[in-house]
Amino acid sequence: MGNLRFMTAGESHGPRLTAILEGIPAGLGLSEEAINKDLARRQQGYGRGGRMKIETDRVEILSGVRFGETLGGPVTLSVINKDWTNWTDRMAAFGNPAGEKVTAARPGHADYVGVQKYDREDIRDILERSSARETAMRVAVGGVCKALLSACGMEVVSHVVEIGGIKVNEDKINRDEIGKGSSELNCYDAEAEEKMKERIRGAKEAGDTLGGVFEVIVRGAPIGLGSHIQWDRRLDAALAGAMMSIQAIKGVEIGAGFEYAELPGSKAHDEMYYDENKKVYRRTNHAGGLEGGMTNGEEITIRAVMKPIPTLMTPLHSIDIESKEAVLACKERSDVCAVSAASVVGEAMAAFVIARAVVEKFGGDAMTDLLSAMNAYKARLAGE
Repeated sequence: MGNLRFMTAGESHGPRLTAILEGIPAGLGLSEEAINKDLARRQQGYGRGGRMKIETDRVEILSGVRFGETLGGPVTLSVINKDWTNWTDRMAAFGNPAGEKVTAARPGHADYVGVQKYDREDIRDILERSSARETAMRVAVGGVCKALLSACGMEVVSHVVEIGGIKVNEDKINRDEIGKGSSELNCYDAEAEEKMKERIRGAKEAGDTLGGVFEVIVRGAPIGLGSHIQWDRRLDAALAGAMMSIQAIKGVEIGAGFEYAELPGSKAHDEMYYDENKKVYRRTNHAGGLEGGMTNGEEITIRAVMKPIPTLMTPLHSIDIESKEAVLACKERSDVCAVSAASVVGEAMAAFVIARAVVEKFGGDAMTDLLSAMNAYKARLAGE
């Protein structure tokens, strides 16, 4: 769907991570500071591991931008891995193998399936790429896409709603404030956040890990992004797939989601009304801003559940792919809980999908053309 696409490259302990984003129109103003702010948010959060004390991610833009504006060509973004200096022998592109092989697979990770699929004898050949370190580049790409959406009057924000069984009180959250504040867990219920931190501390002491749920909100999307015409043009499908592509995400819901199973049809749908100016409004948003695979003008709301990280300091029972013996799974440096970081990645992926839908619908090689087409569309909808 759309002409916007990106690809990432790099290993967790390689020299750098890279992304190429193609399809951004010319004339989009970019800010390194804004992208770096999101990269920092991805690294922060209560329960993060030792790797975050080593890396301070900052984006380098290597192509496609001049004097702060996109040129219309592919935008190449890169982030240096500072930890590379400790891995130059073990992760060298050429030369003789160095360092001990990793042979104890971690249940729940890509380890075992990866070595089987790609016919490798060292699990490091799999874990380096499957690592969530790759999401640094998704966040950088998302920063560019957020700039495009901002130019179109849209905003993407997120917040954490559950960690380790501790849920926020929805009534205590001012949804207008989401995206404006800051907390260690990206949570907007202070009381729940303290309980979440306590649960994380307990998991750390036990050598365990925790998962949770985050919500991504897209504000300002016009009616009609996406389409009902073909299955692969439905925007809700694209958003769900984008969320599921994030490491450790195991479930996604849009709007009321699984709550629909408990609701009768009379309470499940968002009734429409005319105001005094004959403008349509709704009193509920169970659909999460999407009907028939298309945006309906309401806030888009997506929730994703992240499983507990499969690298435990108290390792799980597993197998050794070399000795064929029962062992305890390997221990890479890891987080106790990374739900807040995943929420930032979720923002980035949602921003990319929505930006792709905008480029698909309004086209244009330059931002002036895209915005002109978008404004004409909105004027038609308004009956002007």
